Amino acid sequence: MDRPRLQSALELSAKAPPLEGVPTGVKGLDELFFTLDPKTLKPKPLGGFPRGAAVHVTGVSDTGKSLLAEQFALKQAERGEGVLFVTTEAPAPLLVQGLRLRARAMGLKEKALERVLIADAATHAVLREDLPTLFATLEEGLQSGARHLVVDSLTGLYEAKEIAARQVVRQVYAFSKRFGLTALMVSQKRSGHEELSAEAAGGYAVSHILDATLVLAKVLVMSPALAKLYRVGLGEVVRLLRIDGCRLSGHDTRTHLLYIRPEGLLEVGPPLGEH
Repeated sequence: MDRPRLQSALELSAKAPPLEGVPTGVKGLDELFFTLDPKTLKPKPLGGFPRGAAVHVTGVSDTGKSLLAEQFALKQAERGEGVLFVTTEAPAPLLVQGLRLRARAMGLKEKALERVLIADAATHAVLREDLPTLFATLEEGLQSGARHLVVDSLTGLYEAKEIAARQVVRQVYAFSKRFGLTALMVSQKRSGHEELSAEAAGGYAVSHILDATLVLAKVLVMSPALAKLYRVGLGEVVRLLRIDGCRLSGHDTRTHLLYIRPEGLLEVGPPLGEH
């Protein structure tokens, strides 16, 4: 193994990937990441997640995390790029049932599912409990040209051992970087976590390691003041999305409304105060 050595930023710049967007499959989300126009030095939409980024999506239950993961995976399949999908929550047949519904809603042919390769860690405990086995399984899919990784959820890889979260997340992160994958990794929040913070099960370690964090939240409107703020009726649920940070590109810093449309697809709405 080569001895580690210092390298200048200029020397390393030749290895830096170009900054380009990977469409997310979620209407209204691609425009929230941006780069700078080289001529005007003004922000311009990147058109999705930065290619090669490891994106963290966190939130309590029923905020749309898995929908976002599925729409992202299907969008890449539509574009002809393979996806490695690790499911630790829903067994593979149930995940496919959801993917088929989402594909139909997105106007995709079922053939697109051929490009989504599923590692069923919900059924096979060894994939959850032994990372080398999981990585060896995923490497088989890389031979087919997969360029993206989805993990739903990271929390399932360290459940009942959250003290190991940093170590687990760092290894999954390193795997995605080693193979140049654009990754979307879902994590869960505990009931005591502040909903719009980047904290997740395992603490802040997850968001500290990964390149970007999307926080999804929901508010049950039970007071006239909240009904007035969100312009909805009492008893309705309002969902929110905020980008907590992205080290690879610029991003919108406002809190946006988030909708789950009747056809079962996520859509990002206007920022609060502009709806």
